[in-house]
Amino acid sequence: MFLEPQARPLSRRRPGRCCPALVPTAAASWLESSLQPPPGPRLPPRPTGNTEETMPQTSVVFSSILGPSHSGQVQPGMGERGSGASSSGELVFQEGRLISGSLEALMEHLVPTVDYYPDRTYIFTFLLSSRVFIPPHDLLARVGQICLEQRQQLETPGSEKAKLKSFSAKIVQLLKEWTEAFPYDFQDEKAMAELKAITHRVTLCDEENGTVKKAIAQMTQSLLLSLAARSQLQELREKLRSPAMDKGSVLKAKPPATQKDILGVCCDPLVLAQQLTHIELERVSSIHPEDLMQIVSHMDSRDKHRCRGDLTKTYSLEAYDNWFNCLSMLVATEVCRVVKKKHRTRMLEFFIDVARECFNIGNFNSMMAIISGMNLSPVARLKKTWSKVKTAKFDVLEHHMDPSSNFCNYRTALQGATQRSQMANSSREKIVIPVFNLFVKDIYFLHKIHTNHLPNGHVNFKKFWEISRQIHEFMTWTQVECPFEKDKKIQNYLLTAPIYSEEALFIASFESEGPENHMEKDSWKTLRTTLLNRA
Repeated sequence: MFLEPQARPLSRRRPGRCCPALVPTAAASWLESSLQPPPGPRLPPRPTGNTEETMPQTSVVFSSILGPSHSGQVQPGMGERGSGASSSGELVFQEGRLISGSLEALMEHLVPTVDYYPDRTYIFTFLLSSRVFIPPHDLLARVGQICLEQRQQLETPGSEKAKLKSFSAKIVQLLKEWTEAFPYDFQDEKAMAELKAITHRVTLCDEENGTVKKAIAQMTQSLLLSLAARSQLQELREKLRSPAMDKGSVLKAKPPATQKDILGVCCDPLVLAQQLTHIELERVSSIHPEDLMQIVSHMDSRDKHRCRGDLTKTYSLEAYDNWFNCLSMLVATEVCRVVKKKHRTRMLEFFIDVARECFNIGNFNSMMAIISGMNLSPVARLKKTWSKVKTAKFDVLEHHMDPSSNFCNYRTALQGATQRSQMANSSREKIVIPVFNLFVKDIYFLHKIHTNHLPNGHVNFKKFWEISRQIHEFMTWTQVECPFEKDKKIQNYLLTAPIYSEEALFIASFESEGPENHMEKDSWKTLRTTLLNRA
């Protein structure tokens, strides 16, 4: 997948035209924009019949997040729950696929029995989506109640102890999968207390050989390590907040001639694209499935659901948004701060080449940020500078990011990168970094056009299968290890270089190329007056 200069270009760039910019997710008004519906979901099967041959298998899409030990193959003794429906009969299947059910029935479907263990795909999807309706600690409490009821049935006189041990082992396995997939759920003291209560009851069933107790100890240790690591990462991010915007001096936005620019640090577009990919993968790896589900939870803040989005859990999303905006502003700053037109032209062409290399790598987010930076008004209005730029490559880039038909060209390129990643022979071919704000819009759109509940009161689980599928695909991309050598000097510049404010960018732009029309002259006059009065 490479850029070809002969690809159909857009018309010459129009000053002021800009690509979608990111805003904090929690208040994303741009999400209201119209999007084409995503393809219909392919739902995991739920056939009935012989246990080991017909137990629903985990789809390929979910295999990596569940790990090699959770391939979806049925473990011995892990069959169906009854005939494929809950005890209350409130689960609905269509062609072997679970499409809806009452919240209570879905919770019961999550809990194993002596002869049944839920499909791993269902476990992930329900644990992810249930937080829209019920807080994790309340769900855990309900799981504990169901487990207790089943245990009491197994403890009746004449019951086999082997069945009780088998049931206990499956409960521990369920909790293990929960703590591994969503460890942040247990940062809440209530959830941790419920976990301890359930595991305490389970250990009473295995006092003889202590196998279950040992498994619980290992699970708890892994959970605590995960929580500690995430806490340390969050503390580190608090210290590494986005760089402060450089307001510039009153009427001297230009830097000293000796001040370093990006070309003084890195003049190879491929190397810079690789370092941007490093930063992208490091930052996006901090996003977890439950963070993305907050998008849906925030949308429901006006509804009457029992669970609301936790604003504190959207920090990783907003931090990634901020990185996109900072990169866009850095590109604009690097262009506008250059004094000579010849050097500005070289700077623009350099960033066009960087964006092109990002595209070839599969780093669409950095590519979009760079294009957005060059489309900001202070840069786009530099007509004399743009007239000297060889824009054939830039036209191709804009063609791939053309917003018409719901970014059809971009989605085609993304699909190609995804297929390349799936068949990759090298780590370099595995990289897929989608445009994050478009991914968020897709999740939002999917949430808005489909209701959470059906007219009969059932949870519309078909909707949550598809949301879960898209989130899982995104998480698969974030787990790729960057194959490029890290250059601390370049990364340090990208993350700490001064960034102009919008006012400073316009000042620098007007100083480079004076205002050409009445609107620009009025803007320039207003800017000068405002800054002089402020001084």
